[in-house]
Amino acid sequence: MHHTLRASVLSLAILNALTAIAPSAHAQGAVQGSGQPAAGASPTGFAPFTVRDIQVEGVQRVEAGTVFNYLPVRIGQRLTEDLAAEAVKALFATGFFKDVRLEVKGDVLVVILEERPAIGAVEVTGSKEFDKDVLVKVLRDQGLAEGRIFDRSVLERAEQELKRQYVSRGKYSVKVISTITPLERNRVGISLAVEEGENARIRSIRFVGNKAYSEADLLDQMNLHTPNWATWWTKRDQFSREKLLGDLETIRSFYLDRGYLEFSIEANQVSITPDKEDIEIVITIKEGEQFRFADASFSGNLLGREAELRKALTLKPGDIFNGSKLTDATRRMQDEYGLIGYAFANVNAVPEVDREKKTVKFNFMVDPGRRVYVRRINVSGNARTRDEVIRREMRQFEDSWYDASRIKESRIRINRLGYFKEVNIETQPVPGLADQVDLSVVVSERPTGNLTFGMGFGQTEKLILSASVNQTNFLGTGKQLNLDINTSRSFRTISVAYTDPYFTQDGISRSFDLYTRLYNAAALGLGDYTLRSNGLGMRFGIPYTNIDRLSAGLSVEQNVLDVGPNAPALYFDYMRQYGRDPNANAGRVYSTGVLGRLNWLRDTRDSAFNPTEGSFINSGVEMTLPVANQRYARWTYNHQIYHALTKSITLLVNADLGVGSGISGNPYPVFKNFYAGGIGTVRGFQYGSLGGYQNVTVKDASNNSVISSIDTPIGGQARAILNAELAFPLPGTGGDRNLRTFLFADLGQVYRTQPGTPSLGVATITTVNGVSTNTITDRSVTQGVGGLRASIGFGITWISPVGPLKISFAYPVKKDSTDRLQRFQFQVGTGF
Repeated sequence: MHHTLRASVLSLAILNALTAIAPSAHAQGAVQGSGQPAAGASPTGFAPFTVRDIQVEGVQRVEAGTVFNYLPVRIGQRLTEDLAAEAVKALFATGFFKDVRLEVKGDVLVVILEERPAIGAVEVTGSKEFDKDVLVKVLRDQGLAEGRIFDRSVLERAEQELKRQYVSRGKYSVKVISTITPLERNRVGISLAVEEGENARIRSIRFVGNKAYSEADLLDQMNLHTPNWATWWTKRDQFSREKLLGDLETIRSFYLDRGYLEFSIEANQVSITPDKEDIEIVITIKEGEQFRFADASFSGNLLGREAELRKALTLKPGDIFNGSKLTDATRRMQDEYGLIGYAFANVNAVPEVDREKKTVKFNFMVDPGRRVYVRRINVSGNARTRDEVIRREMRQFEDSWYDASRIKESRIRINRLGYFKEVNIETQPVPGLADQVDLSVVVSERPTGNLTFGMGFGQTEKLILSASVNQTNFLGTGKQLNLDINTSRSFRTISVAYTDPYFTQDGISRSFDLYTRLYNAAALGLGDYTLRSNGLGMRFGIPYTNIDRLSAGLSVEQNVLDVGPNAPALYFDYMRQYGRDPNANAGRVYSTGVLGRLNWLRDTRDSAFNPTEGSFINSGVEMTLPVANQRYARWTYNHQIYHALTKSITLLVNADLGVGSGISGNPYPVFKNFYAGGIGTVRGFQYGSLGGYQNVTVKDASNNSVISSIDTPIGGQARAILNAELAFPLPGTGGDRNLRTFLFADLGQVYRTQPGTPSLGVATITTVNGVSTNTITDRSVTQGVGGLRASIGFGITWISPVGPLKISFAYPVKKDSTDRLQRFQFQVGTGF
């Protein structure tokens, strides 16, 4: 006997219908013979029989065991037509098979299957609004991914989800066209071509029910906007549901912060034109009355901290109610309990509204929960960085009471390492233990090592070439190894530096530095001299608080100064003093110094890369020891303050002071002078120009004609700089902190304090061959506070792939007629 019971997509649907209407008709239609029915076959296709064996044929990827798991027939069981139909349905319902057949060969049941094709590849093309990886994840969540069984209904569902994602971004005319391509080994390739279309633009935004504030006031709070001259750049006229929901919350906060305690948004209606290109938005609101804050009371288990809770509340009786201040106060109250180990304290502000007086009181109900201690600290996300590098920055320890302030400090310290893009510390209850928590430190690593070949351009240095091997987290140990090579027209540097931040377990650091620098002033027409410096040093850093560090070190530095016949008088004087030849007109001078350095550093910034809060102080003294011919001392002080005025606007104030002097009757080295002017000091003035120039004019002795004239910035032994910047995201960048614009004000000057430096006047020096005459003039500025220079302006910073780019346009507001101005300045790349 050889009979077949078969079901495909269509036949199974017919089978289900026949089962409901006429069982006998279903059986007759479901049983098909491969030829004429064998003798003795029942009129319905086969007679019930006992299954002695089951065979599975046609499977390639699906295991036979999987088929048996889903098959409701077992060996030794009596197979009826109803049970056969149930078996077909069960196998087909798995979604693995395109065709299912049951054949009867004697007392053997043969299950013949045709598998659905597997998905060999999924490709999305034409997408610009979303990153392709995001769309692939969306498809995977819908069941459409490489390696899965292909199902057309899943494909249709995935298409609809893709459209929904685009509609949420305001692209209502999006089209998704799918193409299915057969591949070898029973696979298919799926290509989804996206035609995004244009964003629906906002034609109008109207408010209904607003009385206290005009429609213009409310529109100013919204990110969405009707088209104007700037929306081609900001894209604020492009509708998206997420932006609208965010704007509604902003409107709600706007009213709550102004005392409208019962404000509500009744409805928001979004209408789209038939061509799906324009959007009209109508927002219906109910303002209610404006309330004032009356008083606050506290209830619950306060643990004797009512005074601390009242300090956290900035609202005063009689103030207009402010929702943001209330939220901040509640958060600070909860943090207050977190300082003493109550990790899950709950403070709930319950309003008591007096509508007649239009006032509101709040009863802060406090439930501190149980005091907990930290059982375990888990670290995750650090694929390269060793656990100990992260754990040694933790100030919250295992088996100690939970302390919210220490946890916050730990996160800042880990973030300040610069190894991670994101650092989160989560508190997780321990199941079954109410007095214990685990801390989960989750980090997202950033690349810390790179091999870079770069090129930059600066207005002073012109072309800058650089190559570097930098690893700030060497082999995941937290140690720093840097090799840098930079070259430009006038400045060349090779430096090697190595730092072990935890040379001892107590956090004492040790660093080595080796460098050689060459400065060729003649390459830029700034003077007939060159300076080469070679140095080797070692220093130790000692942390004596969580934010303070002292460092001390020794280094040896040799300077080789080559002075040409047309060099400025400043360098002639230095050459003659160190060369011990008062009549020398050119030559080479060697000077060596053994330097002792002492630095104090305090860092409270919340981030080393893009700080928004905190400060950074670096003050140091450098002094040569009496064992070589260089004798001088130098003090520097740099203080930076960061303060977030809003979530996106940061104020930076920078003060930079320095002073140097020769000691024991020795001159201060001219190549250690301070300079100012340009980006980094006082913008709007030429680089290094503040403090005055010395002019070298070379004349022909026969006719007194000018052969060349060079102005050389001379700098000075003291410098004072003050900068203020207001930084905020560039409109249209979505708050990207790598691209920001800023307003600035700069104030500063360089002063000459060293006795014996050239004064105003003219000196004539005959060159070695006796042909030309040098006329040297010192054009120094007037000393004292009256000599300060100031500028204001705006600029853009961008952390570009080739290095940091900074552009500024400055307007000098305090200047002198002899100053060298340069209103537009920029710099790309980095230099040493």
